[in-house]
Amino acid sequence: MLTTCDICGHCSSFDPIKMSTDVDVYDEIEIEDMTFDSTLQIYHYPCPCGDRFEISISDLRDGEEIAVCPSCSLMIRVVFDVDDLPKEEEEKNAVSAVTVMA
Repeated sequence: MLTTCDICGHCSSFDPIKMSTDVDVYDEIEIEDMTFDSTLQIYHYPCPCGDRFEISISDLRDGEEIAVCPSCSLMIRVVFDVDDLPKEEEEKNAVSAVTVMA
């Protein structure tokens, strides 16, 4: 779908669908290569700045695929299938198990 840009009014190749998915990312990372923190309910991956990219499991379930580093401007696209994410029951059990052990 091509429309006129609402910002300048002149761009005839403006595509709002592509614009919403076309983010400048540092890299694309398979979710299997990320680490899941069951206590915080986030996936994380090392960032070149020394910190780490983070994205919550609830954001992933909502269709978000961009993980950000809180210390710099870099972002990565997380490659995943929603069906492969831990089930909500598994998360609750993992949190309960941590609570019982503490």
